[in-house]
Amino acid sequence: MKQSKLVEINQKIAEGVTEGFEKISDAVVEGYQKIETGVVEGYAKIEDCFVERYLTKDGESVEEAKKRIRNDLDNR
Repeated sequence: MKQSKLVEINQKIAEGVTEGFEKISDAVVEGYQKIETGVVEGYAKIEDCFVERYLTKDGESVEEAKKRIRNDLDNR
């Protein structure tokens, strides 16, 4: 009887530890994803501002300038 109670208690402890680990893991992954999204979006804004300010020609849009630059680089 004592053995079965120990087994039950060990299973409960293992379940608690597993649930805790999953919660921590989910929080870490979610935090990383938020940071990653923020960095990528921030870089895209900086890139668009740079292209708009220094690389556009005669009223072309940022997307048109990026496309033109990509084509110029591909044709080298």
